[in-house]
Amino acid sequence: MSEPTNVSELVALDRAHVWHPYGPMPGTVPSHLVESAAGVRLRLAEPLGGNRELIDGMSSWWAALHGYNHPVLNQAVQDQLGRMSHVMFGGLTHEPAVRLAAKLVELTPDPLQHVFLADSGSVAVEVAMKMCLQYWQSVGRPAKQRLLTWRGGYHGDTFHPMSVCDPVGGMHQLWGGVLPRQLFVGEPPAGFEAEVDPAYAAELSDVIERNADELAAVIVEPVVQGAGGMRFHSPGYLRLLRELCDRHGVLLVFDEIATGFGRSGALFAADHAQVSPDVMCLGKALTGGYLTMAATLCTAEVADGISRGSVPVLAHGPTFMGNPLAAAVANASIGLLLEQDWRTEVSRIETGLRAALDPLAGAPGVADVRVLGAIGVVQLDHPVDVVAATEAAAREGVWLRPFRDLVYTMPPYVTDDEDLARIGAGVAAAALKG
Repeated sequence: MSEPTNVSELVALDRAHVWHPYGPMPGTVPSHLVESAAGVRLRLAEPLGGNRELIDGMSSWWAALHGYNHPVLNQAVQDQLGRMSHVMFGGLTHEPAVRLAAKLVELTPDPLQHVFLADSGSVAVEVAMKMCLQYWQSVGRPAKQRLLTWRGGYHGDTFHPMSVCDPVGGMHQLWGGVLPRQLFVGEPPAGFEAEVDPAYAAELSDVIERNADELAAVIVEPVVQGAGGMRFHSPGYLRLLRELCDRHGVLLVFDEIATGFGRSGALFAADHAQVSPDVMCLGKALTGGYLTMAATLCTAEVADGISRGSVPVLAHGPTFMGNPLAAAVANASIGLLLEQDWRTEVSRIETGLRAALDPLAGAPGVADVRVLGAIGVVQLDHPVDVVAATEAAAREGVWLRPFRDLVYTMPPYVTDDEDLARIGAGVAAAALKG
């Protein structure tokens, strides 16, 4: 096959051979060819909605905190590339990974002490679940094999994480008959500012108490439920879960893959509640959107328990674990975040999103509008017409990726006020058109 020579050939090859996420093969929804990206803008090979340059309202699925082609992050990759791009992590180590692990321990809530570097967020959740199951096996409680979560959650697309995604409204109903059977309670009552609902608290308490002998862990997305529905809940439920898990001898896992590194207005969503889990998963923004990497952190108690077992190792070892390029740019991205007044920037984005999106409340077809940190959500009363909504946003010069009944945005923190207003106009156009 000869090399493609123009945009139409590339798009045709993409449609024929490239399987895109959550889509059929061949694809039925167009994929738009990106030539380059810089700052907060994507440059397309061909116009969409009359525009070749689109402001990215998605941070490339919530990862590109600092935008694209950032000189500091570019330099970090280039410097590391000149030393080594990769080396196996079995029996060897290297400075970028060691510095990254130490930095994550310093930043995350105590008493998280140990860091397992994984390939992706979904794998980080796999590792977290494996840690919990192996911990109880190792300390002589092998019956503790199930996990509890609340509905409306999403934890990834690999096998075990699918079992704790919402079994009804989620994307994995197809696998219900073969996945491990986990325990689910209802969705946490909505509203970041809401008081803890006594009836829901009683339900959580009852389910955990009755099933404590078989529960290895509770796993939740703290404060923000991401791809399962973009719902916000009170930090009070995290404090309640910590109390219940301590009382009944159950581990607590926070999946902060979407919320980590400031997205909700706190460095980690757990900080809103001032509690710490036994295991925490990080990903997405970890490398500033440059390379795939995730991390699973745990307490010394969890690690020591596993290490005292009949199999005293965590039997998991991705080939590209601790990749030096990814670790180097993760260090640079975290440094870049902490060097700036990121809280003020996220608060500024929150204010801008509220100003742009609040007027949509009560508009035809709009069921709810909610904003928290650098997250803005417009929920419709019907499924989104993804193609029509995408094109409507593009006519405003904005790239969005709606799903289900949601038009939402998670812009890069470097988005200025003018571009933020355009993102708001894009969300409004997509919501009213979709």
